[in-house]
Amino acid sequence: MVVDTTAAIKRALSECTGLAEIPLVDGGEHADLATTVAFALAKTKKQAPVKIAQDVVAALKNNRELSDLGVTVEAKGPYINFVFGSAYVTAALKAAVQPGYGSFPAKESPRIVLEHTSANPNGPLHVGHIRNSIIGDSLARAFRKAGYPLEVEYYVNDMGRQIAIVTWGFDHLEHGQHESEKEDAHIARVYIAANREIEKDPGITKQVDKLMELVESGDPETVKKFRREVSRCLDGFAVTLKNLNVKHDRFVWESDFVKNGDTKAVIAKIENLPQATHEGTLLALDLAEFGFTNKYVMRRSDGTSVYAARDLAFHTWKNQNFDRAIDVLGADHKLIGAQLQCTMQLLGEKAPEIVHFEFVSLPEGSMSTRAGKFVSADELIDEVTKRAFDEVTTRRPELDEATRRNIADSVARAGIRYDIVKISPEKSTVFDWKQALDFERQSGPYIQYAHARACSILEKAGAFEECYDLATEQEIILAKKIAKFPSVIEKVVTELRPHLLATYAHELADTFNTFYHYEPVLKSEGEVRDRRLTLVKAVQNTLQESLETLGIDAIHTM
Repeated sequence: MVVDTTAAIKRALSECTGLAEIPLVDGGEHADLATTVAFALAKTKKQAPVKIAQDVVAALKNNRELSDLGVTVEAKGPYINFVFGSAYVTAALKAAVQPGYGSFPAKESPRIVLEHTSANPNGPLHVGHIRNSIIGDSLARAFRKAGYPLEVEYYVNDMGRQIAIVTWGFDHLEHGQHESEKEDAHIARVYIAANREIEKDPGITKQVDKLMELVESGDPETVKKFRREVSRCLDGFAVTLKNLNVKHDRFVWESDFVKNGDTKAVIAKIENLPQATHEGTLLALDLAEFGFTNKYVMRRSDGTSVYAARDLAFHTWKNQNFDRAIDVLGADHKLIGAQLQCTMQLLGEKAPEIVHFEFVSLPEGSMSTRAGKFVSADELIDEVTKRAFDEVTTRRPELDEATRRNIADSVARAGIRYDIVKISPEKSTVFDWKQALDFERQSGPYIQYAHARACSILEKAGAFEECYDLATEQEIILAKKIAKFPSVIEKVVTELRPHLLATYAHELADTFNTFYHYEPVLKSEGEVRDRRLTLVKAVQNTLQESLETLGIDAIHTM
């Protein structure tokens, strides 16, 4: 309803101002939407914004579409406010009690490919990696909610130096797997040990280089070794990602773009670019025209391709199979991400959109897999789940242990996912153990608790007749907050900013708690009781849809 009404307002404003771009913002306490369009017209009309605002309002009052939607228009100085009436509230509430509220009709295009996580398979996912996973998975869920055809991919770097070091370690070091040791933790232990051997004997580097040459040439034995250890590491990742409720549709292997000739084809195109530079066999691109001072190497002097060349082949393949490509990358990939985008342009290809995120860390400090200094995502999940179980046990000691553990698993997942996704990607953050599980503050469990409260009210109420004729200020405020959900989904996928949904879900929980504080529900009677229970049902449904789009369980009791 918000989406349709907003579109109608934009159409009406465009018709009476002649502007293609209409600035519309939240109207705050006094309106549902507001526009500063009078300021934009002041220069061309050579009139005061206050006068222009009055003229625009006069024109809009004759707009039939806005009248039918029950939209009231008024000028407040140079600003124009829009207030949605009862017809809007009723329609929004009727939509909000339906299953799947907020879902847009399925679209056939554009077909989107979204790549996220793609961590090097040389050790467990750590806290830094899972910010990528959670931002990517939340975006994917929002795109599907918005009706887009989408494939989520994990790009498996199975040809990098890290994998060569892992393989060298398994060839030369003691590497027995410990009892109960996860595959990815086992890989990390061998990788760390191999790096320590390289530090003691730099001559090992030549052996690692040889492994990289062999894998690129397709040597069957070396390819088999690389593939085996990478697959084992991915098995470990799968357990971690499942515990975080993160899903991929396809794992795409980097080596496949060497085997099928795509990498060679991309390099051949690059060799013919005017920006190409050659030093013997070494091939690089001079991207000075884009502001880069370092050369962008595509092929080493020994004739092997580098990650960048294979990544270009991968993104060319994406363009052949999808209409829009989106990558989620850490801030440490800003340079190579920008170089990739520029080179795709030089090749006549559409560049991917990139969502960069700053890092999440723990109060304990920064992490490095190579140095063996990291807190794995598994350790984080275990610790948060333990703390969640203690909290649930304190609050609900009467529940049996199995039920408390099930609730704790969901609460822990909510605590981690929400604490990470609530921050805008461009801001770094420190994971706060205590705040993530705080049932009373800005946390995933707080929103789950509001949902569980709504479920409890509906369960106690039993059957009731739905009523959409709201009356009090608190009822209307809550209904208008509920009505915004579809527009939030649309904004998330338009701006690629999933934290907007996290903020909305928290605000909706806050608004519901305020409503429940001021307006009796179960103790009210007749039509008042029916309409407030209808509101509670709409809140429960909207919170459920919001939480599930964030990858968080909408549990019924806590």
